[in-house]
Amino acid sequence: MRWSQMHVPTLRDDPAEADAAGHRLLLRAGYVRRLAAGHYSLLPLAVRVRAKIMAIVRSEMDAMGAQEMLLPALHPAEPWRRSGRWELMGQEMFRLHDRRGADHALGMTHEEIFATVAREIGSYRRLPQQWYQFQTKFRDEPRPKGGLMRTREFTMKDAYSFDLDRDGLDASFAAYHAAYTRIFERLGIPALPVEASSGTMGGAGSTEFMCPAEVGEDLIVHSPACGYAANVERATSRLPEADDGPGLAAPEPFDTPGVRTIGDLAAGFGAQAAADRQIKTLVYVLDGRLTLVLLRGDHALNEQKLVDATGAAELRPAHPDEIKESLGAFPGSLGAVGVTGPPVLADEALRGRRAMVTGANIDDVHLRGVDVERDIAVGTWADLREVAAGEPCVRCGEPLLVERAIEVGHIFKLGDRYARALGAEVLGPDGERVPLVMGSYGIGIERAMATIVEVHHDDRGIVWPVAVAPFTVAVVLAQPGDAEVTAAGESLYAALGAAGVEVVIDDRDERAGVKFRDAELTGIPYRVTVGRRGLADGTAEITARATGDTVKAPLDEVVARLREKIGRPREKRV
Repeated sequence: MRWSQMHVPTLRDDPAEADAAGHRLLLRAGYVRRLAAGHYSLLPLAVRVRAKIMAIVRSEMDAMGAQEMLLPALHPAEPWRRSGRWELMGQEMFRLHDRRGADHALGMTHEEIFATVAREIGSYRRLPQQWYQFQTKFRDEPRPKGGLMRTREFTMKDAYSFDLDRDGLDASFAAYHAAYTRIFERLGIPALPVEASSGTMGGAGSTEFMCPAEVGEDLIVHSPACGYAANVERATSRLPEADDGPGLAAPEPFDTPGVRTIGDLAAGFGAQAAADRQIKTLVYVLDGRLTLVLLRGDHALNEQKLVDATGAAELRPAHPDEIKESLGAFPGSLGAVGVTGPPVLADEALRGRRAMVTGANIDDVHLRGVDVERDIAVGTWADLREVAAGEPCVRCGEPLLVERAIEVGHIFKLGDRYARALGAEVLGPDGERVPLVMGSYGIGIERAMATIVEVHHDDRGIVWPVAVAPFTVAVVLAQPGDAEVTAAGESLYAALGAAGVEVVIDDRDERAGVKFRDAELTGIPYRVTVGRRGLADGTAEITARATGDTVKAPLDEVVARLREKIGRPREKRV
């Protein structure tokens, strides 16, 4: 490939719209261009990187016996209605009508559609089955950002396993876990597997593969001491045993004028109202129903845990007028003692607590001496609180770390939910029809590309790992108007290509400094510089992008030296 014929619109300055390194550098280096919020065009270099990522993913999927398919991106509503997710997906699903008025959607994911194909498996003797695809997904993100990190249209490798029973699902899940570990290692992404929420996917459990990064939108909680790791939406910690002391025979009201927050109450009423002795009362509207959510005063609610505990499709904090109408007080004096109307959910950290303080549902009045299980009609107990850094690990007791991370993969144990809804059954060993047990396994391709840049860059630009670089070598003609330089460069370009090296020759009529800057910005792993100075002693310069180290090599040794540095291409897994 000749640089003079490629479309690589590099930019001198950082784009104002981009904060994250991956977003900024993919724009600056001419890999992507923004069409609209959440919509990006992939330019030639990005398409080459994307193809490399897909090839690595495909080789690992094929190696574990998965079969590639391609299912429609436009879905009729009926399978989604049968699974119950037509309503559950909410506003993130792009919905439309065809000319006959029938409901359709642009696919966010493909569990329902793969389950319809699986109805033809027929017999347990044809299990297990592993299927996958690379397909465009669509999500109406409310706040697209981060370039390729959060978009409204993206490529997903989604795979699905079909087994006869839970033991089979466990084996499939373990196989994908191992394959994903290899994939991210080959992509150069340091991914940490963590326990995760299954969200709208449902099922028995899931694991996310998370890449620690300051620009990450997720928080992961982990203990270096024992290896415990979980998304903050799933994480738990060990709390010390509470010593509440003697309680009261019944809750006792006391005046709290001007108190509006946990901090106000703790500051004004001493140890009896310390934050860890307060009951925080939050009021949410879950699927249209007012609901009370109780936590310890010094704990924060994780909304995804609330969704997981209730199965709510729509969730929002209640408005002050809704709260006043239902409970008789405004926020700041709320509590659940004596409440019998709205359902009450309580965090497990409140179980068994006595001598607590909470609002009395009378403005500027609180209650002391509250025994949670005696005085509050808790309908559901659940883990609702968000773990904080420094809390003891639930396994080893050592302080937990909390850091930002990028989700690069997610694998789910779905169970038989979709199979039952869509009629995906097989004849079992006893001749009875049984629903298939499914797993789902996803990797976002463009997100992986952006994550690689987040991990591999410096102040000069992208530093692609060889496995995913658009080209492995750039041959730079330092003086393209010089016939001898051009001839030597063209000869090296041809020899590298013949040796199986992916190479581009920068034959543009530009200053050498411009070419060097573009080669560094675009992240090509090796640069071979051919110029008058080197040709005087029959050499060219080889520069490694990752280290900046430059060595001289005789022209007839350049190809061999590069092949040695690059290593043999990784054999395709079979």
